[in-house]
Amino acid sequence: MISLLLRASLVVLFAVLAPMATARAAPSPRQLVETVDLSSVAISPDGASVAFRQDQASIERNTYETGWFVLPLDHTGPALRVADAGEPTRGLFGEALTEPPHWSADGRWIYYRAVFDGAVQVWRAARDGSRAEQVTEDPADVETFALSADGRRLLYSVGAAREAIARAEKEEADRGVRIDGAVPLGQGVFRSGYINGRLADERYAGQWVELGGLLDGQPKRRVVLDLAAHAVHEPSPAELAAFSRELPVALVKASSTPTNAYDLRVRSERDGSVAFAMAAGVNTVPTVVREPLSDGAIPCRATACQGAAVSGMVWRPGHDEVVFTTRDRGKGTQSLFDWTVATGDARRIASAPGLMGGGRGLNPGETCAVSENAAVCVMASADVPPHLERIDLQTGARSDLYDPNPSLIAVRGPRAESLSWTDDKGHVFSGEYFPAAGAHGPAPLFIAYYACYGYQRGGLGDEWPLASLAGAGIAALCIQGPPMDSAGQIGSYETAVSGISRVIDILTARGEVDPARVGLGGLSFGSDVTLWAIMHSGKVAVASIATPTVSPNYYRIHELMGEKFKGNLLKNWGLGPPTDASAKVSAAWRLLSPTYNLDRIRTPILMQMAEQEYMNALDYFVPLIDSPTPVDVYVFPHEPHLKFQPRHLLAVNERNLDWFRFWLQDYVDPDPAKAGQYRLWQAMRARAVAAGQHPGLATSPSSTEAQDSGRMP
Repeated sequence: MISLLLRASLVVLFAVLAPMATARAAPSPRQLVETVDLSSVAISPDGASVAFRQDQASIERNTYETGWFVLPLDHTGPALRVADAGEPTRGLFGEALTEPPHWSADGRWIYYRAVFDGAVQVWRAARDGSRAEQVTEDPADVETFALSADGRRLLYSVGAAREAIARAEKEEADRGVRIDGAVPLGQGVFRSGYINGRLADERYAGQWVELGGLLDGQPKRRVVLDLAAHAVHEPSPAELAAFSRELPVALVKASSTPTNAYDLRVRSERDGSVAFAMAAGVNTVPTVVREPLSDGAIPCRATACQGAAVSGMVWRPGHDEVVFTTRDRGKGTQSLFDWTVATGDARRIASAPGLMGGGRGLNPGETCAVSENAAVCVMASADVPPHLERIDLQTGARSDLYDPNPSLIAVRGPRAESLSWTDDKGHVFSGEYFPAAGAHGPAPLFIAYYACYGYQRGGLGDEWPLASLAGAGIAALCIQGPPMDSAGQIGSYETAVSGISRVIDILTARGEVDPARVGLGGLSFGSDVTLWAIMHSGKVAVASIATPTVSPNYYRIHELMGEKFKGNLLKNWGLGPPTDASAKVSAAWRLLSPTYNLDRIRTPILMQMAEQEYMNALDYFVPLIDSPTPVDVYVFPHEPHLKFQPRHLLAVNERNLDWFRFWLQDYVDPDPAKAGQYRLWQAMRARAVAAGQHPGLATSPSSTEAQDSGRMP
């Protein structure tokens, strides 16, 4: 009875506050999904022009409008669209890849890979926009390519032919797919994911759960194309040596870093020296190996290089200098540095909030393009969408070059505030905070946890429209967490919740947020943290997750992968087989998995998962749906870890906005098309209240829960 009275009182209170829930000027979820992205920047050999790629989601076509542009750096003309860039190529988790084009030596052409009609070939476009044409016509997809110094030949590498892949997929389907450790259980076994623009069979391809194509393991073939004669031949050893642009990692002997960690390697066209570093590594420094190869390596010992989290590197043309970008942990900024290898001197050229580089911050090596005198960078900060800037390498002076998103600035809404704080153990956190528009007192707060790169569309995965939430009266915060805890995942979860709790206290003390009305969400590690916080912190009133976390079902689905899965799970989570009766393993499962904590979960949870992953969570979301706890689950076909189909992203963002407004503001969108959604959620709330729950309010764990929520013995 008390619960019903409490709920009734809250309904009255929210009704009184309803005018404050009216949305203010801010980007809509659709505007955020349709943000124009810039990437793959390359400066012409004469330093006069810059080429770059532009991508924009098309909701109507459920694809991306793409193009290659060339822009004169002296402002003598506008950006010229010189070619269609094809469908974005994607990485192992669904992220759009960045790949700068190759300029011809005479500066007349840009060469690039493009996906058209399910085939990846090399294309070229004239600098003046007069012509774009296909260069290679290989039966297989081109994976890498390089131009000869004289511009007459092109070397490219390919894997299995497309027809061979399609035939192998069909033959396997006709015979029945044999289940082994390479088959990703939990998703369709026949053409269930997109590879190079077509639905294809997928297989585990990396050290964890990365996915690749069916015949990816076949030997690669290298081909030389004579551009004048349009004839192909196998490369000679001399041609291979002349074309070589990557240093074999195994030949770098002077570094203590494991050889499989060299994510970044760039070769100097001046003398063949190679600079390398571990992408976004902690306490790694740019290091150079000279040609011809020797046992000696030259690390950057300057103060500016120490402790850098290197995100990208490029050689300054005509100089013995490496220009590199770093992510400044705890500050939410990036910096551009110049290192003179021969003297050892290094200096900071410029710093900026958000991203200073070549794309979205998701791919190792994304960085500015560099000429002899200037860098051209894709810049983006929390409330400033992607645009191009020129940075003078000597003075650090910045100037605007190109802005494809002026309409987003016009509806920017609440300005973001960069926050930095530490928890009680000294862990450093940073965040991008959007205060609630029109708030006249403590407002609800939504937090997205894990990664906050560049323009804030909604945390990692772009699923939570932070600016839209703020415009609707819900303060929104994206948290960039510290590096993973050396004690493993449990320690990392505890650190994350510690940082979340601390910033809630800070914003509460400022009088800006209501600690009883806090929402939390995330993808990947962010989803893990969200579920951990629900089970162990009592800080979360309503939640939204995009990916599963560890559970017995998750273990079974990946068990056939063998040691590369089991070893990682044991090392980082302390989890052995769920049937292992040892006290330590059993305690870890009880602590970590929602499957063993169903009675603790009383928080409304929206789960919007990819078809490739949702079955990993069956053993906890099915019983939760059948319980009084409000749980709503949606699955998106043919999506990997990071959703990328524009219609799916729009649906996810709009539903997240509606979900948090419903539970934190008691707001119902009057759009008739959403009436069914709200009838469902209202029925969920009524069932939860009848069961004695208080949906939409954070509640502290009981004393028993508090005793059980400590660190694993």
